[in-house]
Amino acid sequence: MIKKSYNSFKYVGNGLKSVWKEQCYFKLEVFCAIVVIAVLIYFQASFEEVSFCVIAITMVLATEIINTAIEELCNKIEPNQHPHIGKIKDISVTFVFMAIVGALAIGVLVFVHHFF
Repeated sequence: MIKKSYNSFKYVGNGLKSVWKEQCYFKLEVFCAIVVIAVLIYFQASFEEVSFCVIAITMVLATEIINTAIEELCNKIEPNQHPHIGKIKDISVTFVFMAIVGALAIGVLVFVHHFF
């Protein structure tokens, strides 16, 4: 049981290392998450504000990881450019974009009263 749990966390670490090494946008999103956390601390944000921001950060990072997995799978299935693979990749990156738009909306709602 313990070995199985250890292996699971090892796989998680492998996945995170892969995404970190291969995706510059993931690094940018992690940097933005750190900035948001710093701003939350600076403004002494409420529990609710922190909760919404943690959900938004998790949503963006998780969608980027899913997008990376889909792109990897598509590249394995068809290493050359193909219209259907391109469409799948476009839809996948739109998933990430929508998560970012949602996170930005949450950020505006959370931080607007701290600035005005």
